Amino acid sequence: MDYNIVSYEKRIKENIKNYAIRNLYAMDVLTEYLEAVAEEYGAEILLTDRHGEKAVTVGDFEGFEPDVVAEPGEKLRIGDRTVGHLYVRYEGVPEERRKAAERMVRLTMNLLASLGTEAYMHREAASYIDELEIRLENGHHQKLYSEKEDILTGVCNKNYLESRMQTLDRSEVVPVAVINVNINDWKFVYDNFGVEKSDNLIQIVASIVKKEAKNEYIIGRIDGDVFAVLIPMAEDGEAEDYCRRVQEACLAYEEDAVLAPSVAVGVVYKTNVEEHLQDKISDAEYEMFDNKLEIKNSPGYQERLKKGLKL
Repeated sequence: MDYNIVSYEKRIKENIKNYAIRNLYAMDVLTEYLEAVAEEYGAEILLTDRHGEKAVTVGDFEGFEPDVVAEPGEKLRIGDRTVGHLYVRYEGVPEERRKAAERMVRLTMNLLASLGTEAYMHREAASYIDELEIRLENGHHQKLYSEKEDILTGVCNKNYLESRMQTLDRSEVVPVAVINVNINDWKFVYDNFGVEKSDNLIQIVASIVKKEAKNEYIIGRIDGDVFAVLIPMAEDGEAEDYCRRVQEACLAYEEDAVLAPSVAVGVVYKTNVEEHLQDKISDAEYEMFDNKLEIKNSPGYQERLKKGLKL
């Protein structure tokens, strides 16, 4: 989302999709509260995130797989978005206390919605105010945002990507998958085929990186032959699957008789709000180097790389 042109009202409406339950509540306090409610009424309580992943379990829910589409339980909503689902079992609740227990559940959902909304609005407002202050303090800030696009590839340029990372850091969104994508042997193409072909290789890889990405992914070119990809609120295995698709698409590319695109990738995660994405970019680069060494030593790599020299 481009915070430079999106109104604050629209930002508040849309940004909740980037938040999970753990971003909105102190999980230890929430767990203790739900345990107290369950103990008081003899009920069993399960709280999941929007996708059905278990967040707080009080009681025996072993073998129970939440179906948040067909049987969503009690929906926990912030604004017009569902962020979680509450499932309650009343088997252990005496009949005379059932209505009181159900009323307590309704009040609990109202309380969670109120507290979650307050936490969400506070974080988004603080982040928005920080951005406004930066604009006032930095005379070239507006120019930086208006020139956000890398001319050669159409992805974010380095300066704009860094501003997006700062925004994510301030918003305390976790987890964020951080991916380093480096073109293998770009210098070989430059030395043997010149500037036009080497630039074409960068464009080809950029197009693949963009094509395999979801809309919410943030993609930037941080060096001549290096891209960074950020995945806010990445699901388990999502970043690794994305990297696999990008590498496979590069290997399958055959539209240019000379170019044989290949990339090395490195993936790390920001899981703590105290961490900084800029540091994670460096960590991902180290992971990428391990993958690059493995690829360049793999059978057939050199032959594929040098296929254009035989034309």
